[in-house]
Amino acid sequence: MPKELERDLGLPSVLAISIGAMVGSGIFILPALALEMAGPAVVLAYLLAGVLVLPAALSKAEMATAMPEAGGTYIYIERGMGPMLGTVAGIGTWFALSFKGALALVGGVPYLVLLFDLPVKPVALGLAAVLIVVNLFGAKQTGRLQVVIVAAMLAAMAWFVVGSGGAVERVAFDGFFDAGSGGILAATGFVFVSYAGVTKIASVAEEVEDPGRVIPKGMIYSLGFTTLLYVLIVAVIVGVAPEGIAGSNTPVADVAAATMPTAGLVVVVAAAILALISTANAGLLSSSRYPFAMSRDKLAPPSLSTISERFNTPTTSISLTGLVMLALIAFVPIMEIAKLASAFQILVFVLVNVAVVAFRTSDVEYEPTYHAPLYPWIQVFGVVGGLVLLTQMGWLPLVGAVVITLGGVGWYFAYGHSRVRRQGVAADAVRRRIDREAVAETGSAFHDADETDVLVALEEGAGESRERTLLEVAAGLARSDDGTVTVVQFDRVPDQTPLDYAEGVRSDADRAFEERTDRLLAEFDVPVEYGEVVSHDPERALANFAADHEFDLVVTGPRTDDRISRLLGGRDHGSFDHVTVDAGDLDALDAVTLVTDRGPFDPTKVRIGDALAAEHDARLELVHVVDSEDPPERGDAVGDYHDSLADLCSVPVDSRVVDDTDVEGVRSAAPGERSLVITTDDGDLAVRSADASRPGAGVITVRPSAPRRPGRLGRLLERTVF
Repeated sequence: MPKELERDLGLPSVLAISIGAMVGSGIFILPALALEMAGPAVVLAYLLAGVLVLPAALSKAEMATAMPEAGGTYIYIERGMGPMLGTVAGIGTWFALSFKGALALVGGVPYLVLLFDLPVKPVALGLAAVLIVVNLFGAKQTGRLQVVIVAAMLAAMAWFVVGSGGAVERVAFDGFFDAGSGGILAATGFVFVSYAGVTKIASVAEEVEDPGRVIPKGMIYSLGFTTLLYVLIVAVIVGVAPEGIAGSNTPVADVAAATMPTAGLVVVVAAAILALISTANAGLLSSSRYPFAMSRDKLAPPSLSTISERFNTPTTSISLTGLVMLALIAFVPIMEIAKLASAFQILVFVLVNVAVVAFRTSDVEYEPTYHAPLYPWIQVFGVVGGLVLLTQMGWLPLVGAVVITLGGVGWYFAYGHSRVRRQGVAADAVRRRIDREAVAETGSAFHDADETDVLVALEEGAGESRERTLLEVAAGLARSDDGTVTVVQFDRVPDQTPLDYAEGVRSDADRAFEERTDRLLAEFDVPVEYGEVVSHDPERALANFAADHEFDLVVTGPRTDDRISRLLGGRDHGSFDHVTVDAGDLDALDAVTLVTDRGPFDPTKVRIGDALAAEHDARLELVHVVDSEDPPERGDAVGDYHDSLADLCSVPVDSRVVDDTDVEGVRSAAPGERSLVITTDDGDLAVRSADASRPGAGVITVRPSAPRRPGRLGRLLERTVF
């Protein structure tokens, strides 16, 4: 019988884990430092921080019930947002927990100094070294011990609130809002790390009984209780406000010394020391798991996931985390440690909220037994609130968050990108949304097309073969929409010759054009008119003529320059599409191929391809070229998109997804001389140049009057995720 994990953690144990992870440096160290920022309104800052943590707690509770076996913020964000942002979250959470552990030691030693005459920094470094060794040797902290520590700590805090509450003076709260909103928000961001432990439950989600009920209740109840406890304790600290309390490193002890008997002071100090050492150990233990998890996912060097045969612990990961904590204790002031710890935690919680939206909007299997209420507004509130706090905390936390983000992205592309072929559900959700929108736009292009009037523009001297091919394309497009065809030859006359004179002269070339066109018209059963336009500038005359006569489509032959394309696309016509035909005889056509190397097909391109294939009883081939490093999900999504387009088309459709490393596969997108490749002038250049360089390959380039491509940002998004 295989080993099974017994789910034996009930609500009391879950509450003990969550509360124990929160009550520590946030209340024993930070209140007096935050008091300097917000004044008496520091009480409101603690309350507001608890409210802003709630969205991330609810979001993480939902993800924990959907994936109870895979606890950890990094895992959720990596699965939801992809390996790049997963790397940012992993590094950010690692730093946040490392900073929190260092903060607990730096802030805990001053309480120890109250009982023993010891130097602060050397003792903090010594305690950190002891904790590192303990974790390397694999000493375990039992659940019962955690419950005992939390119970003793809460009892001491209750005694503190009751014993010191009678000394609170209302006058201490005068000028409550004097620090303004900026001071309150700065203090809120500063103390945000006090609540970071609320999501610790997710790391043991696989051991929780009835996770769909216990996990969200545990997070909500523990957050509510801890917020109330923080507000009461901070209110007592502000209300008593002994001299010199602002900026003190031991605010709880200072208030206890002024209001409680010696026994009460000793109990409070002992509880603070116990809580802070426990927090530091938990920070070291938790943060070391992130390099381990990232290494296991190939986003960090494999040595970080190596387990010691002697101690059965990830010694490299623990040692690296321990060195970071030692460096922070030795060189970074406590104020900056607290700010950076909060900044990194805010950044991670923002990503947690976004991850839930990614999971819910994706097509992947995601079945949580608990759903966060007020979706998506609660997540939007969490994201916006977190970003606002980051902007109010000063330059150091903001720069730290930016550095962590850019550093994480840089590390991913330098190390992880070549080793990982995964994507987050967010990318899939965006891709599927682009897919649905593109299919809807293509459907509209098919349904809204009505009486397409086509202009065939010939340059003077075009041969019969060229004219027949252009007429063949134009007739097929016009016939599919009950439209008409107009053939116009644009003659160039020297600038020295008056146009009215040239208009009255009938040259041999004019007679040849008329005779040739009369013969060709018998081959096509669509209404066709023809004529000539004389001009000093035929290209500009073509653009003006097409716009003035409100043609829906302009068909031209290949040119040695792109001036016509620039004129047709540069003027604000907004009414006709431009098709350039570089092909020979299409009579034996058996395949029309649409190719692209990024993003969806333009709707006009699909409609034209379908019409030409139907005209020649040919099949339609849809070819997408994908990056060889793309995850398999990308090819699957492209295949689904092709299937949706096939439902709109009137001819048989074949689907192909070509690897960009398969040069021959790209070049054979339209196999043989009996195929016609249709591209657009945007997004298909790599494929178009490959096919156009093959002798005998027919190529049609479509330049839609109103391309479906969005702006540069939208196009970048499409090319990144589609």
